[in-house]
Amino acid sequence: MADIIELIYADHDWLRRMFFRLDDATTPEELAAIWDVLGKRLDTHADAEETVFYPALLKQGGKDDPGNPEGDPEDETEDAITDHNAIRDAVRRSRQHEPGTDEWFEAVIAARKENGEHLDEEEREAMPDFIKSASLELRHELGMQWLRFYAEHQAGQGISGRDKDADEYIAQNS
Repeated sequence: MADIIELIYADHDWLRRMFFRLDDATTPEELAAIWDVLGKRLDTHADAEETVFYPALLKQGGKDDPGNPEGDPEDETEDAITDHNAIRDAVRRSRQHEPGTDEWFEAVIAARKENGEHLDEEEREAMPDFIKSASLELRHELGMQWLRFYAEHQAGQGISGRDKDADEYIAQNS
């Protein structure tokens, strides 16, 4: 079964490991090689979640779960869009500087910090809420959509990296 939750967790793991690969790099060329792939994947991952996962979370619910009175899909989605925008901003800033410069490292560190906080929050709130409210069939259907999304956007092809307005996104996808 292509489970959307497992696929998102796998992507999260990949993103975390690639940030660790940056720690292994010793030259600007190595930093650039790792960051080029990672920066594109950060943008692609955000778009994949916004295309596949968050519209389903908004429709599926979770706020009526007595086991999680705090779980509100709109709040979780707003947080995710805001986080994605902060990550996108940091990625865009990094692209304005040569890898290995102080300015480049500042932007990459900001992306790493924002991404780490986002992944932790998503894994603690949005994903467990979705697991409780979504059928296995829906999780499989979304998993297949996720795989198609990545197949259509290999190496970030067609991903704009532009910020989204959270309120507008929620209104369009609820």
